[in-house]
Amino acid sequence: MATSSGDQGQQNCCFQKWMQLQEVDLSELLQALTLSENGDRDAQLSQLVQKMIKHFEDYIQQRNRLARDEVSAYFAPRWCTSLENSMLWIAGCRPSSYIRLVYALCGSEIESRLTEFLQGARTGDLGELTSTQLSEINALQSKTIKEEEQLSGVLAGLQEDIADQPFVVIASNSSRTSEWNGDAERALDEHAKGMASMLEEADQLRLSTLKEMISILTPVQAVDFLVASKKLHLCMHAWGLKRDHRHGRE
Repeated sequence: MATSSGDQGQQNCCFQKWMQLQEVDLSELLQALTLSENGDRDAQLSQLVQKMIKHFEDYIQQRNRLARDEVSAYFAPRWCTSLENSMLWIAGCRPSSYIRLVYALCGSEIESRLTEFLQGARTGDLGELTSTQLSEINALQSKTIKEEEQLSGVLAGLQEDIADQPFVVIASNSSRTSEWNGDAERALDEHAKGMASMLEEADQLRLSTLKEMISILTPVQAVDFLVASKKLHLCMHAWGLKRDHRHGRE
């Protein structure tokens, strides 16, 4: 399957729109955290959280559709920085990173408000996870890591296929290394189908892990978590751009 500039343009446009939406969503989430506590607050926050999840679901559906035309670009995307690409797991973040983020936020928020916490002050944020929540998060982490390992094994198999038939036979029979023929194209197209399927499975794991994490958290904690995750995503992209510029990669 030949890569076209049109494919790359649509994929890049999809990503850029997603990053712009991240900025808009972050502003809305931050504003929601300023809402005064009343009987409707949790309902309002829950509605907002579901809106954010729907945005993510729409994004991965769109990119999965685009990946069916050209999937290779998603495993080393030109629209991401070198820093971001160095951290990719099957064209995205590791689902287990959501759990690591919650644990990190829990620890940092307890540390920053230790005096107030010891005096009995409560805000309901991620620094106040209950023992039941921690147990559920731990179980989610174990399950997610196991599923990540299974998908990593499938990906390893797809990568190793390049050193097996039919690719080895086609390359060995080529009179020139630059030779392009129908056999090579058909083999690569078939391999791309497997990679596209792999991307869809990884994205579904990312989505399901996010939904399960949100279901464990309270509405306030869920907003707190989404704010931190979007800030991290946007910051990594901005930091990567600065480092690429510094090293002449533009």
